Amino acid sequence: MEASGELKGSAIIDAIKASGIRTIVSVPDITTSQGLLWPIARDPSLRHIRVCKEDEGVAICAALSYCDQRAMLVIQNTGFFYATNSLRGIAVEYEHPVCLMIGLQGAEPDVLPDDSPKYSIRIVGPMLDTLGIERHKLQRTADTAAIPGAVDRAYRRSRPVAFVIGRSPV
Repeated sequence: MEASGELKGSAIIDAIKASGIRTIVSVPDITTSQGLLWPIARDPSLRHIRVCKEDEGVAICAALSYCDQRAMLVIQNTGFFYATNSLRGIAVEYEHPVCLMIGLQGAEPDVLPDDSPKYSIRIVGPMLDTLGIERHKLQRTADTAAIPGAVDRAYRRSRPVAFVIGRSPV
């Protein structure tokens, strides 16, 4: 593990770009705003679409795949719970490559999400598993290396993928 144990937002953004994603769809979120969403909003090489509801973001990401454009939906775990039906229908049953980045509001930085004493944190992984959505944890900067390959698989297989942010990016 890195000495600082940090998760750098710049590394996430670099990995997103390396995966060919140029559109970020998001709902405002306190978990990723400072280290991820604000830098994305200022990056001229990325298009940032702000939506009011997470299910809107699921539909936009799926629709962009019809135009051969890759997109990422950045939401919190609470929004993931809200959007589960849209994800089930659009991404899972209709097999669209919806890429999710889920920030865990209230996550303890040194506790893996699956081991969290907080139910709203701990349940995200099992819900993704139940939906059959491939998931990857982003707990430290080195974990971002998984993003490009997983996004490529999602688009090649036309299946959703999720990246679960276990600590606020800096």
